[in-house]
Amino acid sequence: MNHNPHRAVLRKLTLCLLGTASVSALSLGPAFAQEVAATPTGAETANAQTVVVTGLRASLESALNAKRQDNGIVDVIKSEDMGKFPDTNLAESLQRVPGVVIDRDAGEGRSITVRGLGQDFTRVRINGIEGLATTGGTDSSGGTNRGRGFDFNVFASELFSALTVRKSSSADVDEGSLGATVDLQTLRPFDLRGFNATVALKGKYNDGSEKTDPRAAFMVSNTFFDRKVGVLFSGAYSKRRVLEDGFSTVRWDNGPSSGGWCAPQGMVANPSNSTATTCGPAAQGAERLPGTPENIAAYNAASDPNNFHPRLPRYGRLTHDQDRLGLTGSVQWRPQRGTLLTFDMLYSKLDATRQEDFLQATSFSRSASQGGKPQVGVLEAQYAPNGSLLYGRYNNVDIRSEQRFDELKTTFTQPTLTLEHKLSDTWSMSAKYGRAESKFRNPIQTTVTLDALNVDGYSIDFRGDSRRPLITYPFDVNGGPLGLIGVPQVASGTQPTTVPNTTTSEIRIRPQGTDNVNNVAQFDLAWEASDSLTFKGGVNSKKYTSETYEFRRVNQNDTIFAPPAGATGLTSNMTGFGSQLGMPAGNATGWVMPNLAAIAAAYDIYCNCIKSGPAGGPGDFTLSSIENGNARGNNRSVTEKSDGVYLMGEFRHDLWNIPVRGNIGVRYVKTDLETIGYQAAGGGTAVKVEHDYTDTLPSFNLTANVTDEFIVRFGAAKVMTRPQLGFLSPGGSIATTGNLSINSGNPFLKPFRAKTFDSSFEYYFANKAFVGLGLFQKNIDTYIQSLRTNVAFRDSGLPMSLLPANFTGEEVFQQTLPVNTDGGKLKGFELSYQQPFTFLPGWGKNFGTLLNYTKVSSKIEYLVSPTGGATITDDLLNLSPKSWNATFFYDDGKFSARVSGAKRSGFVTRVPGQNNNDVEGKNETFNVDLSLSYKVNENLEFTLEGVNLTNEENDQFISRARNSVVVNNVTGREYLFGLRYKF
Repeated sequence: MNHNPHRAVLRKLTLCLLGTASVSALSLGPAFAQEVAATPTGAETANAQTVVVTGLRASLESALNAKRQDNGIVDVIKSEDMGKFPDTNLAESLQRVPGVVIDRDAGEGRSITVRGLGQDFTRVRINGIEGLATTGGTDSSGGTNRGRGFDFNVFASELFSALTVRKSSSADVDEGSLGATVDLQTLRPFDLRGFNATVALKGKYNDGSEKTDPRAAFMVSNTFFDRKVGVLFSGAYSKRRVLEDGFSTVRWDNGPSSGGWCAPQGMVANPSNSTATTCGPAAQGAERLPGTPENIAAYNAASDPNNFHPRLPRYGRLTHDQDRLGLTGSVQWRPQRGTLLTFDMLYSKLDATRQEDFLQATSFSRSASQGGKPQVGVLEAQYAPNGSLLYGRYNNVDIRSEQRFDELKTTFTQPTLTLEHKLSDTWSMSAKYGRAESKFRNPIQTTVTLDALNVDGYSIDFRGDSRRPLITYPFDVNGGPLGLIGVPQVASGTQPTTVPNTTTSEIRIRPQGTDNVNNVAQFDLAWEASDSLTFKGGVNSKKYTSETYEFRRVNQNDTIFAPPAGATGLTSNMTGFGSQLGMPAGNATGWVMPNLAAIAAAYDIYCNCIKSGPAGGPGDFTLSSIENGNARGNNRSVTEKSDGVYLMGEFRHDLWNIPVRGNIGVRYVKTDLETIGYQAAGGGTAVKVEHDYTDTLPSFNLTANVTDEFIVRFGAAKVMTRPQLGFLSPGGSIATTGNLSINSGNPFLKPFRAKTFDSSFEYYFANKAFVGLGLFQKNIDTYIQSLRTNVAFRDSGLPMSLLPANFTGEEVFQQTLPVNTDGGKLKGFELSYQQPFTFLPGWGKNFGTLLNYTKVSSKIEYLVSPTGGATITDDLLNLSPKSWNATFFYDDGKFSARVSGAKRSGFVTRVPGQNNNDVEGKNETFNVDLSLSYKVNENLEFTLEGVNLTNEENDQFISRARNSVVVNNVTGREYLFGLRYKF
């Protein structure tokens, strides 16, 4: 269903302009005239060349040349001047590369998937050093990143000069990727000549928040002493304020799975439980409906296990406020010909706050003891033939107004020192050391709720719109005379106690953080044995440490009771909600909500103490971590030390008068793992496990220049990706009475391993023009999924000290943990086309296009239940079967324009789905961006950009058959107007 007629018109117009095809090695940002080294920065050679590149066409040519000259299968994006990257976000630039799709958080690109393999399978290097930048996102977009995935939104795009996506493997590129290795390169002074200084200023307007925010960048560079010394500094700052409005459900559930509904009089409450004959405590006001035929029919429809309802239906607004600062510095010294010493420094700081405000019905997701569905009476219920709720009207529903506030801080630093030295005419070496450190802190993650209990006449109606239902509340949600939503009060002089069978007016406090540190040292040696043969070898050592922690309140469900004397303003009101949603008429556009700042001040909720004052005191605000069962699982650490060595030969030869080139090599790596988690025994017992494994990874790449214009490539390799960090923790719980069981991670997991085969057919048929076909297949030999097995405790990997004294270790436990399982095949193809229309007459020659199309398929077997053998065969997680990108541009050297569209088909994010659903995932997206620039003279240029012009929905679903909405949010269009001045 199309919910926005303006979006539909724009979508059709863009499709007409762009067509449906595909993009290859590209750089889409128009650039100032500037001299740039044609070869990578490094030790000078006798045949070093310099080319002068100007404008969009030149940057396209530079990127295409880099692709053409590489021995492997790569795609390149280049920015030929500071602040001229093709997009405001690195991930959004990468989505222009064939086979790369992105996932967004708050409307901004956060992570990438390459050829169907998600962020856990893709490694990112910055200036040659592997790094891991992590931050916190919305729960619907993965929440806090505690894994191996790289968060691209930590960095400003203005800081980087080139992105390279390496899709085939070679022995000289360190291990860790099944999908691709992405190299991010910052600008260096020897990339330029002489003095250079540029400043860029932009104002960004978001039509959802109706806010205008600044974006600024600068770069200054110079070389001295006849280009023996060079210094460069650059920086970028941006502010982003966004309103994210939408509807969400968390998940969908079927009737009897949580105890059924409140049965009408004369019926049992749950057909599967004949003892459940009541519908909740009468003291709470829950009343059973009369046993009329209509009420019985509605109850039976809702209890049908084939019918599903939303667990937490809610409209809500997320208010994002983000400040991002990035700085780079680079010093290069060439003491003599053939020697180059480079020091790079990268610093990025992302400070953000996020406020989430929801108006929701909580009863449909809660158990009987929490006042959930067994107290809810079904007045009416209509379901679609596929089992999806169309319309429902209910009694005894608890309504909640919830506010959550997060402070999010990420600091990333990376110094890198590189030495390149030519030892002789035939021998050269390079050495590199770097330390990438990412610190994420979420010092405030606080949720406060206000509740209205047992509301009669609540209704939800999906019949007019499956993504945005009409929700009716039988009272004024803005705080009308009934006063149903507000801070619960108790009579003066009585002790505050929690209302039975409810979780009303909670205060949840969950500070948390994640640290990632990667120390990398590498040494490489090369010998040119002849003009056609070079041998390379090297060693590298990495020490990667990841630590994550979380605190929670000892009793997170303490109720807010009567506020202290003099406390005022504990609630406020949402206004103007949903202006861009196209909601059905009659939906609430505002509601009363908690005022967290006022509540925090009134109750001193951050005291980390027990409040035992006079009647009306709020209770226990003590925070605990390892000893808190709800927080314990997120307290863990992983240390990986990997030492690798490689040997590779690079060759050039004429075979039957066809020039061929490539490389063949092998990498050997040993990984030593130390992981620490906490078992529930003793309130949090530390468990440390050590493990090691080795990998031998051969690789082969062959490139044949069949003609001057036609190139054929082939690559094959064994590759590996280390297990997800969360799966490696030995922490969990042990039951030593009743059914003996262990629930934990598995530090003995083998890495994901695969054999990859890649081929590419490339025809460079004109200047800056290219058409290509890429074929790929990955045979994934090992996968990881959570399973249950029977194992003697002594074989579980856990210390005997966790057992009672009378246990021997021979006792057999049911152990639920992630284990290695069979993988499957992934295969696909990419089509790419790039061409300036220089064959057209007049001004038509200034047009051009870049297109790409990717299709991927995979078959992975997923276990349905840890206690059974049934499986589901489905796609790899995060794999979009189809994607395409298209760019149409104009560039006459003075005026430049481009419009770009990116389409990604739907994909699954969980298999099997929760609550008796087959899968969970995200529906297709189509994003359109526009960029215009006008060069007044060689120094001054004005720019106008449009981002997310379709105001694309973040549309998440559960169940393939029903496509039931889980999240459907929009963040608005963004327009940037600015200028760039070059001194």
